[in-house]
Amino acid sequence: MATRGPGAGAGGTIRVSDMEKMSLEQLKSLKEQSDLEVNLLQDSLNKIRTAATRLEIASSALHDLSLRPQGKKLLVPLTASLYVPGTLDDAVKVLVDVGTGYFIEKTMTEGKDYCDRKINLLKSNYEELIEMASKKKNIADEAGIILQAKLRQSSSSA
Repeated sequence: MATRGPGAGAGGTIRVSDMEKMSLEQLKSLKEQSDLEVNLLQDSLNKIRTAATRLEIASSALHDLSLRPQGKKLLVPLTASLYVPGTLDDAVKVLVDVGTGYFIEKTMTEGKDYCDRKINLLKSNYEELIEMASKKKNIADEAGIILQAKLRQSSSSA
């Protein structure tokens, strides 16, 4: 477990000795906040995993498309469940969706490189989020243990 001094940033962890000095309300608040942050980080991890999977599928589709001859008949997806028949007009250039409705014409190789760069970026972000989620989970677990100990201590002294 890493330590955080007073005034450290939100990304750090907190010392067990500091937690032991906290009141019950402060511990409950810390645990609730840490649990909330862990849940938000888990949601982000799921979204990153989904985006990376979509990019891997797109990269694979680009590879498959590059192997097809010009004039080849194929089904073009309009939505996840609606396909229309089409003909491959140009197997060299593709339109790459760069977000918010913008598309850029690129060569097949540039399209694959774009997908690979985005996948690598998402994987590095994924690893950073896993590390942060682990630290937050440790804080929540420690706060829960100390909170339970304090509750047992206060109930036994009453």
